[in-house]
Amino acid sequence: MNEGEGRYPSDCDITAGLLARARARHEREARGYGWKACMERAAKVELLLLDVDGVMTDASLIFGPDGRESKVFSSRDGLGIRLAQKSGVEVGIITARKSEAVRARAENLGITRLYQGAGKKIEVFDRIIVETGLDPIRIAYMGDDWLDLPVMRRVGLAAAVADAAPEVLEAARFISRNPGGHGAVRELCELLIVARCAYDRLLAEYAG
Repeated sequence: MNEGEGRYPSDCDITAGLLARARARHEREARGYGWKACMERAAKVELLLLDVDGVMTDASLIFGPDGRESKVFSSRDGLGIRLAQKSGVEVGIITARKSEAVRARAENLGITRLYQGAGKKIEVFDRIIVETGLDPIRIAYMGDDWLDLPVMRRVGLAAAVADAAPEVLEAARFISRNPGGHGAVRELCELLIVARCAYDRLLAEYAG
């Protein structure tokens, strides 16, 4: 019997294999979806701002018999947000609507920079610049519709979901493969952690 034949792989072997496969997958995606073109800007991002309806959700509005609004969020997006936070990127939300569901989701994800009822998102963005002292080039924003355009034109990395309005797609540097509410945020978060050289460390932490 050759050395190692019939040996079960160790945890280290499995983790190394996962990392190698993940790196190969991301290299394919980079060639196919413009990651390389965004990598330099993504590496500078310290704050990620997200719209809700159409980005963190699929834009559906669900009202119960009592008139209360509920929303469906992606657990994969949620993990992506946590990964971005662990890599050192703060995450915030700017949304034109007001919803208890959004407040609860933000609390669940440890997002304290929450701005609801923001009819003019650029005004909130200007406040954030003052509060944080960040250069706009250090900020990324993901949107899906016209209300998002003023902020997207100011940030260092403007991103859009796959099913965004045509004008928003035109303004975006990064466009997800998935539509809003179905992993689009996760894609952007993974771009950020790859750009910050945190992908392998975080994958090993979860897989190991």
